[in-house]
Amino acid sequence: MTRCTWLRPCLWAAIVALLVCGIPAWAQGQTAAPSAPAAAATPPPLAVDAPLPVSGPSADDQAAGDPSGTKTGTANDVVHADPTKPLTLVDLVNQAGQNRIAVNFVWTLVAGFLVMFMQAGFAIVETGLCRAKNANHTMMMNFMVYGFGLFAYWVCGFALQMGGAAGVSILGGAAPLSHEFTIHLLGHDWGLWGTKGFFLSGATYDVGVMVLFLFQMVFMDTALTIVTGAAAERWKYAAFAVSSLLLGAFTYPIYANWAWGGGWLSKLGANYGLGAGYADFAGSGVVHAVGGLTALALSIIIGPRIGKYNRDGSSNAMPGHDIVIVLTGCFILAFGWFGFNPGSTLGASGALRISTIAVDTMLAGCTGSFGALLYMWIKYGKPDASMSGNGLLAGLVAITAPSGYVNTMGAVIIGFVAGLLVCVSVEFVDRVLRVDDPVGAISVHGTNGLWGVISVGLFADGTNGVKGLFYGDPTQLVAQLIGVGTLLGFVFTTSYVANLAIHAIVGQRVAAADELEGLDIPEMGALCYPEFVLKPDTTHSGAAASVKAGLQVARETA
Repeated sequence: MTRCTWLRPCLWAAIVALLVCGIPAWAQGQTAAPSAPAAAATPPPLAVDAPLPVSGPSADDQAAGDPSGTKTGTANDVVHADPTKPLTLVDLVNQAGQNRIAVNFVWTLVAGFLVMFMQAGFAIVETGLCRAKNANHTMMMNFMVYGFGLFAYWVCGFALQMGGAAGVSILGGAAPLSHEFTIHLLGHDWGLWGTKGFFLSGATYDVGVMVLFLFQMVFMDTALTIVTGAAAERWKYAAFAVSSLLLGAFTYPIYANWAWGGGWLSKLGANYGLGAGYADFAGSGVVHAVGGLTALALSIIIGPRIGKYNRDGSSNAMPGHDIVIVLTGCFILAFGWFGFNPGSTLGASGALRISTIAVDTMLAGCTGSFGALLYMWIKYGKPDASMSGNGLLAGLVAITAPSGYVNTMGAVIIGFVAGLLVCVSVEFVDRVLRVDDPVGAISVHGTNGLWGVISVGLFADGTNGVKGLFYGDPTQLVAQLIGVGTLLGFVFTTSYVANLAIHAIVGQRVAAADELEGLDIPEMGALCYPEFVLKPDTTHSGAAASVKAGLQVARETA
């Protein structure tokens, strides 16, 4: 009993302690069980200027090389706003933004370099389609049109075209290009020309502006070089220089402003409900039709080559001297067109449609050559090499405006029609208008530049906000036809008047004796092919008739 006496109080004490301490704890556990464990406290958001932990490959790893590329390019390569301080979130965000713009800079610059290389293609196409006695002169026009045009565009052309085009976000904004001269007409402001960027001075000394200048400049140069082909073999070099300066400084930039620089043509949609406004993605109108219509105006003023037409008005063929360089030049131009059309996105980051634009460009050039080859083969019994090359170029010219807005089926149709159209146009210009164009520039660039502008209003499928007649919006075609009317009314008229003035002051055409001799010696002072003996080919009646007619005209002129 003694043992039970002290054990019983101990047992009761343990039970009381369990009740006091254990039951509340058990009850609390039962209550909390259905709920998730309490989350850890959320850390405060990282301050944008707070240091970030940075890790990368060790020095030993780097010393071992990086054949797979997994150790190259880490957070250690991010530019620090303050090199004396650790990396921050601001640094990362700024680097991401600059990288996007840098990708677009590089893409646009490389595209511009490709377009600049097209100058070589134009030079040898035109030279090959001319006679050997004029090869030096033709090459020198194509060589120096780049310099004359670039200088004029730097002085004032770029400012007139793009001086009010600020807001090019894909290239960082180009904010200094901030003012467009406008007039208020029919209830809306009509932009006429830009006023910022003369000599690329002042605030336009800006990296984004420089990218835009280079890209737009090579487009302008393409328009200028078109004219040299149509006026080849009889154009006075001094007149060529003055005419090129005027075209690069005024005529081209003004129309380009209306279409691309924020001018009135681009606002036809916003102001008057005409589709998306005049749409010319890469310049069928702005570049090619401007060059082709200027070539037409000048060719009318300067007249045909001696021996081109007989007294009865019939035309004589005056074949070029080297078809090899002609078709080589066509390949160079087709290659450069990948800068022309896909490059007009002005960026690759956020502009992945460059792939579709590139394919559209290829297809239209291909079907353009098909169209021209079939036309010549069916009509004349042989596939003509020079016209096949012109068909390729015609297809490329025609797809330049719609390339950003059409699908591949549209591109195929546009190119094929262009190939047929260039053949018909060459015959019409030569035989009906009796305008002499040694290389077919008026038809390739003028006729098919206009066709390219019109085709946007027909085949645009709604991509990039532009929809043509065949996809439900006839008002877009109206906007495109207004652009065509402006090209014919403003560009052709201005070019004709300007070149008529140059003709009166400087004289556009070389002397008849110099033309018959060939322009290499009289105009350039050296033959392109000094080892060759140049003489007329009397084995073909057409060539013989051409020479006889030329000599007769020269005697009458003298």
